[in-house]
Amino acid sequence: MHMLRKTYRRVIAPLVFAAASVTTAASFAGTQDVLMQGFHWESHQGGGNGQSWWETIENNAWGMANAGFTHVWFPPVSDAASDEGYLPRELNNLSSQYGSSSELSDAVWAVRNNNMQPIADVVVNHRVGCTDWADFCNPFWDSWYVVANDEWPGGPKSWNYDTGDGFHAGRDLDHANSAVRNSISYWMNSTLKGVGFTGWRFDYVKGFSAQYVGDYAANTLPTFCVGELWDNLDYNNVNAHRQQLMDWINGTGNRCKAFDFTTKGLLNKALWDNEYWRLRDGNGSPAGAIGWWPAMSVTFVDNHDTGPSRNCSEGQNHWPVPCGDVMEGYAYILTHPGVPMVYWAHYYDWNLKNAINALINIRKNQGIHSESPVSIAQAQNGLYAAYIGSNVAMKIGPNSWSPGGGWTLATFGNNYAVWTR
Repeated sequence: MHMLRKTYRRVIAPLVFAAASVTTAASFAGTQDVLMQGFHWESHQGGGNGQSWWETIENNAWGMANAGFTHVWFPPVSDAASDEGYLPRELNNLSSQYGSSSELSDAVWAVRNNNMQPIADVVVNHRVGCTDWADFCNPFWDSWYVVANDEWPGGPKSWNYDTGDGFHAGRDLDHANSAVRNSISYWMNSTLKGVGFTGWRFDYVKGFSAQYVGDYAANTLPTFCVGELWDNLDYNNVNAHRQQLMDWINGTGNRCKAFDFTTKGLLNKALWDNEYWRLRDGNGSPAGAIGWWPAMSVTFVDNHDTGPSRNCSEGQNHWPVPCGDVMEGYAYILTHPGVPMVYWAHYYDWNLKNAINALINIRKNQGIHSESPVSIAQAQNGLYAAYIGSNVAMKIGPNSWSPGGGWTLATFGNNYAVWTR
């Protein structure tokens, strides 16, 4: 199965692979990147002890680097109509609920000075006005930057219709307009890269065509790029869901990775309903996007939208794994291919730092990378077990399993274990 994946990864023409059509333009070497989501839904309230959130990131930069993290994803950095930053208002104003612009700069450079890459949350599907629906300021934009079918009753608006799903809380921007794209690219290059950011996380990418994400990546040349394509998962047609992720990646010109929402949903079913068999597809591969294109898939257990925040009852909780089974999820993503992401709240607020660090250490020391081969030994109710490469074995679920002789138990916890040799 690993050899088949290698074959489709290197071709340029579309190739049917396990119901997926994936077009690639370049060969991707496996990386050992581990991403930290550097915030949760309440982070705008500060980090405690009178610290702003930017000061909290700065003060934890050395610890994250020492643990093996390579990238830190920041929340939206511009002034916004919402405390969390997802209703951007003055794009060039970098003072926000998370802290001042100078504190932001200090946090970004603390990350860089510790040999990690700071990733900016780029919210460009929509924007709000400064005093009204669409009186855009700093930078000033005309109302014709808004798509023709936006619900705003004013105008004049663009002749172009939205190229994705609408977003009613803000004005949907007309990315088909070259003036919009030029202004956004300029903001990313001058303001975001100017403060020191080196990569992007694109918010709500189902709101506009993937080709424009590709344009922004081409215009700004990030070291890391990932998009949030979160759509409904039909558990009776999982391949359609991961095909959507493949199509989006291809739509960017293969310039941006995608968050592996397919794997996220399958972990939810495994951990809530004991259906660990869902983690293996009909070809014996991991059933998420990592089973088709792991190098371009960013895996995660929960994030600021799907899960809780500082405790199990706080935060958005839109699509969480069970709070007591979080470490099973990390035992899966931190031993499997893809680019794994750790959620700040789990790491710092839930006292899981040591347990997560043990898994990161195994990943780093045993050479697990974004394209490591997986051989699934068991996938059934109550048990998932697999060998990763030739020197790591793991299991999650309440049922017992052992890799056999010659293995050393490296770390374990409630319903998970990892062995090395």
